[in-house]
Amino acid sequence: MISLKQLHYALAVEKNLHFKKAAEMCNVSQSALSTAINEFEKQLGFSVFERNNKHVLVTGDGQPILDKAKKVKLEFDELLLLSQSNKEPFSRPMTIGVIPTIGPYLLPKVLPEVRKQYPNFKLRIQEDQSHILVDKLRAGEIDAAILALPYPIEGLMGFDFWQEDFYWVCHKDERPSKVNEITSEELEIDKLMLLKDGHCLKEHALAACSLQNKKQDTDFDSASLHTLIQMVAGKLGTTLVPQMALDQLTHNESELTAIHLNEPGPHRTISLVIRPNYVRTNELSILKNIFTKQLSQKCDGN
Repeated sequence: MISLKQLHYALAVEKNLHFKKAAEMCNVSQSALSTAINEFEKQLGFSVFERNNKHVLVTGDGQPILDKAKKVKLEFDELLLLSQSNKEPFSRPMTIGVIPTIGPYLLPKVLPEVRKQYPNFKLRIQEDQSHILVDKLRAGEIDAAILALPYPIEGLMGFDFWQEDFYWVCHKDERPSKVNEITSEELEIDKLMLLKDGHCLKEHALAACSLQNKKQDTDFDSASLHTLIQMVAGKLGTTLVPQMALDQLTHNESELTAIHLNEPGPHRTISLVIRPNYVRTNELSILKNIFTKQLSQKCDGN
């Protein structure tokens, strides 16, 4: 009979495409893992993996088995969680993914309060881009993901906890006189610097300005909001910053000024995204409320 242990080992091999790395991931010897995989394939009657001294590949027959194994493992993990659902909130570890344009600005505002209310809560944070976190969430590798919407999350569900607009940041010498709001038509698009392709923040900023299809002429491309701010301080251009990040990015930059982008909003929504059958929704509801309260206290007035 095929065991959950065999499925676990097989999924580790698929993820690493390397038997030694898979064994290390599962905290077993390579020989023990290889024996379990061989028995797994014997019970199936065909090879799940094609391997030689240099490469491991998933066979055509093996891929549907591994796809089903992922679903079985996820259901089993949810069953274990369900059996423990009557315990105190946050009595078990939780892993939450967060994107780089949210994590550094959200977490310092909310985690102290989470720690204050639940001092024994073991929270693990994984930072990565949205598409990677969504894949990990679907595979059950993380409990939830903090994403900026709109973003395609078909088959998942979200707990929205914050909505915000963008602010146009420029050097104080380049600020238009007597202006407290600015529209996209008033922006000098050729001077506007945004994150490089692949960051949803760029797509949200372009959408807020109705510029999704406009190619920018700037030669500068950054993966960091902090770098963009330094470029603005050097009078090399302007940028757009979400409200959540505004205080941290500009509080030590006396040469900068920020003006609200006067376009229909909210320009982005921040959400805790989960699988529909995730059983710890009560705990995520608690986090959602803490996040909203802390952001309301610390971001209002920007």
